[in-house]
Amino acid sequence: MSALHEPILDWYDAHARELPWRGVDATPWSVMVSEFMLQQTPVARVLPVHEQWLTRWPSPADLAAEATGEAVRAWGRLGYPRRALRLHAAAVAIVERHDGEVPASYDDLRALPGIGDYTAAAIATFAHGRRHVVLDTNVRRVFARTLQGVEFPAPSVTKAEREVALEVLPDDVPTAATWSVAVMELGALVCTAAKPRCDACPVADLCAWRAAGHPAYDGPPRKVQTWAGTDRQCRGRLLAVLRDSDGPVHRSSLDAAWSEEAQRVRCLASLVEDALVVHAGPDTYALP
Repeated sequence: MSALHEPILDWYDAHARELPWRGVDATPWSVMVSEFMLQQTPVARVLPVHEQWLTRWPSPADLAAEATGEAVRAWGRLGYPRRALRLHAAAVAIVERHDGEVPASYDDLRALPGIGDYTAAAIATFAHGRRHVVLDTNVRRVFARTLQGVEFPAPSVTKAEREVALEVLPDDVPTAATWSVAVMELGALVCTAAKPRCDACPVADLCAWRAAGHPAYDGPPRKVQTWAGTDRQCRGRLLAVLRDSDGPVHRSSLDAAWSEEAQRVRCLASLVEDALVVHAGPDTYALP
């Protein structure tokens, strides 16, 4: 047992947030939907959409029976709407390959459309209690600080980083699953990126970064996400017009949503290419 285990697990028992995809009645599908929605989106924004999604589509089969455009519409303003298409495609594959049940094995999950290493490990761990290394941004930051003595991890997961995470993963399978979510929660609530609350950390006395005097990050430049004026914002505005419409939308309505013509034309073309928007006529567009 790592010296980190007991204090972090005890802290989680006392401080874990009550989230619908963590409840005793949460289905594997609820966990899977949450994992797709939580990618690059805060919990507070995900909660209402997750609830609406599970009410409308309580199983993969329910979603698979709908048109992809309905998934995009229900995705709302969560951002990165291609996730809605990937989740729909995964639901269809679950119905076709797994009798409508979210699979438990990492390999089966990894083979589904739109599911990479992290998502497969997270669903197997949090939905089915399996033992896997689960490395999201929060977990990586906690391990970088406590175990490696640096403020932030490398831009992408390294082999050495994965080996360190595996070394501290509890051998007991149920404990390993709880450990994974506990470290994630610690990174989300205490060991945050901008303002870590070391005074509230259960392993502050074991943290290599704190012991070294909190040295500043000196690795490759970290990505800073922007929004205003970007293609992402433009695409979001165009999609919002289509989501709020009951049918095809004339190009003039899309023109009114974004004034910069060259950017608007480029973004509309990219939405069509990504299969988030389809041509409904010579000058009209709709959700797929």
